[in-house]
Formats: sequence, structure tokens, C-alpha cells
Amino acid sequence: MQKRTVLVTGAAGFIGFHLSKLLLDEGFEVVGLDSHNDYYDPALKQAREDQLRERELYTSVTGRVEEPGLLMGLFETHRFDAVVHLAAQAGVRYSIDNPRAYTEANLLGTFELLEAARAFPPKHLLLASTSSVYGANTKMPYRETDQVDHQMSYYAATKKATEAMAHSYAHLFDMPVTMFRFFTVYGPWGRPDMAPYLFTSAIMAGKPIKVFNHGNMKRDFTFVVDLVRGIRLLIEAVPERPKDGVIPDGDSLSPVAPWRVVNVGNGESVQLLDFIGAIERASNHVAQKQMLPMQPGDVPATWADNSLLRKLTGYAPQTSVADGVVQYVKWHCEYYGV
Repeated sequence: MQKRTVLVTGAAGFIGFHLSKLLLDEGFEVVGLDSHNDYYDPALKQAREDQLRERELYTSVTGRVEEPGLLMGLFETHRFDAVVHLAAQAGVRYSIDNPRAYTEANLLGTFELLEAARAFPPKHLLLASTSSVYGANTKMPYRETDQVDHQMSYYAATKKATEAMAHSYAHLFDMPVTMFRFFTVYGPWGRPDMAPYLFTSAIMAGKPIKVFNHGNMKRDFTFVVDLVRGIRLLIEAVPERPKDGVIPDGDSLSPVAPWRVVNVGNGESVQLLDFIGAIERASNHVAQKQMLPMQPGDVPATWADNSLLRKLTGYAPQTSVADGVVQYVKWHCEYYGV
């Protein structure tokens, strides 16, 4: 059987690295595009991609998704079977201080991707969104069919915009698109700007950790290995334009396009203090907590309804926070020499 080729944008990133590794393990040819920017330590990105570059079926490309013509050239050369677009400017807080980075990477980058897919259509185009698009919604768990009109950060606003942009291309050009909304992803090789790293490094150094909203926060913590398994299975769940406009109950499929949005989350909302407790147990250290008010752009809780993912793939994330945190802390200690 002919090998299938997948483009993974953001391949040196946290999620892109794990997804690329899984695809390579399954015999896919992977073209990995990454800019290796300095939003966080480029050495960590390099260490991730060095592992991928050792694999025969991996092709590394360095560049920015918003660079005019870069994606068009890759699509023309490789004629991808599937594309998983993970490259983006991430982070809620950073979007308050540097919104232009989000406009360029998230909006212009997605535009370049859609134009390339229009010219050289893959069988399935999958794009990362975020649970942050649910914004001010208070009804839990979040369902893909919920209205999402009140984003609370510019980061979330750009991600909601990419969902709408992709829907228009799916409708106009019959382009099969799946958007997935990630929740709070953690695990080995995680980003140093995220809570697991910040908490673990401070706790093990005997320094205080910042606990926002005085600890009254809940998150749907999703282990990265579970997340990328969900993405891998969604590659096969290609949406089709409904012939009669009738959508199955609970499905987010568009009535006018082969376009769907899917939550990829653990399906459980965990108290932030319980997550910190798991780090304390895994590291055998006690946290010094500095209780602070809510940060601008943040939300008090997230919780995924993952029933659509389960319906489409027969799979849902299943790693408990206790088990996932043990794996993260073990990697953290080994990588950072703690």
C-alpha cells in the first residue's frame, strides 16, 4: 500500500511533536513545518525536532506559516493526503501585550494554508482551535453545538475567526475540514509558559506558585498522548457535506459544508488545587501558594463534552490527572536535571 503523506505545521511544538511521532510510528510520511520562534525556549523545540529528524520518513522544513507562498510550494510538491495545522501563536496573556503576532500567525497563516489547500486539495484538512472560544459560556460541559460569540481574549478571537474562515472555504470549494478544540493539554515535553512547568519548577525549588482566582479554577486537563491519539483517529473521520441538510443529533457538522468542529478533552473538570496536589505527590514536595485574583482574559472553568469525538472515532482521552502528572514530573526532572 502506498504510504500516506501528512503535513504537520508546528511540528516542533508540544502537540506537533507528539503527533508527528505517533504518525511516524504508524508508517506515515510526515513533513514537519515549524518556525522555531523564540516565544519560548527554542532549545526545547530543537530537542523535540532532533528526535523527529532521526526518523527516515520525516522531512523538516523551517519557516513561518504566514510567509507568502511557502505553504503553496509545499502543497504543490508533496500533494498531501492530510494536513494537520497546529502552528499558531499560543497563549492568552501574551495576546494582550502582542496582538499583532496573533494576527500574523493565526489569521494570515490560516489564510495561506486555506489558499494552498484550495489549489492542491488534501483529502482532509484538520485545524487546531481551542476551548477558549467558549469564552463567557457558563453552561457545562461545553458542547460543539453551543453558541460561541463571546471570546474573552484576542487569542480566542483569532481562533474563532479561523473556524469561520475554514468554514467558508469548506462551503465554497467542497473542502473537507475538521476543527478541533483543545482543552488544557499537559504532559512530557510541555511548554515552559504553561502551568505544569511553572508549578513543578517552583515547587521543586521551594519557591511560591501563583494560584489565580484564589484557587477557584477548574480545567479539563488532557494528557498529550491521549490528545494526539484523538487527532490521529479524526484524520480518518472525513466530514461530508450533508445532501439534505439534516444533521445527526449532537453532531456539529455544517448544514452547508463538509465542515465539523470536535472537542478533544478528557471530559472531566478538575479543581486547580487538586492538580497542584498531584504535582506535590509526584514530586514529594509541598507547594507554597500565593493566592491571587483572576487574570485578564481568563475563564474560571473549562469542561469538554467529548461524546462527539467518541461517536466519530470510538475513542476518548482516558489518562487520569494522577497518572499523567507522574509522567510529566518524571520527564521534567530528567530533562531539566532537577
